[in-house]
Amino acid sequence: METVSKSHLKAHMLAIFRRLEASGESLVVTDRGQPVLRIVPVVEYERVEDLFADVRGRCSLPPDAELEAPVSDVWEQHLGDT
Repeated sequence: METVSKSHLKAHMLAIFRRLEASGESLVVTDRGQPVLRIVPVVEYERVEDLFADVRGRCSLPPDAELEAPVSDVWEQHLGDT
């Protein structure tokens, strides 16, 4: 994580912000060598419905699968059926 002083940030803020936006990195701002701020990019999360929209209706669990059971057990049972 990059570190810059308040005075450097003030002098180059627009360029620094553009670089952080493009890279997605965080920045620590210091005052007399001590960290005082952290600048982090805003992360937009996709909705689960949108993220898996292309596989909706194409995936399923076996009818006897317990949703609380470890996934690896259900997966191994399902693979054994093929």
